[in-house]
Amino acid sequence: MIDLRYVKKLIEIIDESSVDSIEISTDKGMKIRISKSPSQRGTVQVAAPVSVPAMLPAGSGRLTPANGVTVVEGPGTGNATGGGSGAGAGGAAGGDGRTDAKKLLEVKSPMVGTFYAAPEPGARPYVTEGTRIAKGQIVCIIEAMKIMNEIESEFGGVLREVLVQDAHPVEYGQVLFRIDPTG
Repeated sequence: MIDLRYVKKLIEIIDESSVDSIEISTDKGMKIRISKSPSQRGTVQVAAPVSVPAMLPAGSGRLTPANGVTVVEGPGTGNATGGGSGAGAGGAAGGDGRTDAKKLLEVKSPMVGTFYAAPEPGARPYVTEGTRIAKGQIVCIIEAMKIMNEIESEFGGVLREVLVQDAHPVEYGQVLFRIDPTG
C-alpha cells in the first residue's frame, strides 16, 4: 500500500522545484509518476501491475494483441482474424471467389498519442510502403504526454500498407502498418 503522506510530500517537493516530473517504481510492481505543467500542477498517476496474457498455442495462426501484432488475410479479402479491423475491403466473397493466401502482420499502436512517420518535421519517414523492415528497426514515433516513443518492429518483412497519416492522433490498439513477413 502506498503511504499518501509520502505522495503528498513528493508533490510538494516537485511543486516547489524546477523539476517537471519524477517516476518511482517499487519492487512490488507499483509505480508512481508525478508531473507538473503550467495547466496541471501536482498530477499523480498510480499504475497497478499489468498481467500479460499468454501466447496462443502453436499453430493457432495468429499472435495475441498483447504484443501489438495480429495476423490478417492479405489485401482484398476483407477477412481479419482475431480482433483485427475488418474495415479494409468492403466486398463479400463475391466476384471470382479467389482469396489472397498471403498473411499480413498488423502492427498496432501500443499507446494513445500522436503518430509521426519521421524523426523530425521535413525529414524522410522511417519506412514507406515497399520498404524491407528488419526486426527491431524503428518504424515510427508516437508522442504521448510530451514524450517521443520510438516504436520498433517486432518482426521482419516488407511493409505493404501504412494506415495512419503523419501527425495524426492514434488510439491504443489502432492498426498502424501491415507487413508481409514472407515478402
